[in-house]
Amino acid sequence: MNSSALFYFLFTLLLSVIFGGIIRYYYNPKRKQKIEEPKHRMLDDEQ
Repeated sequence: MNSSALFYFLFTLLLSVIFGGIIRYYYNPKRKQKIEEPKHRMLDDEQ
């Protein structure tokens, strides 16, 4: 394995970890109310 292949492997691993962190942050149960709020606001009647 040369240095170029190692670099691409580590870069891909880093991107995977970052993507997993974003997914974990977004789907955290503590954030559910904040995420669901716009959906419920759109469905509420304003009359």
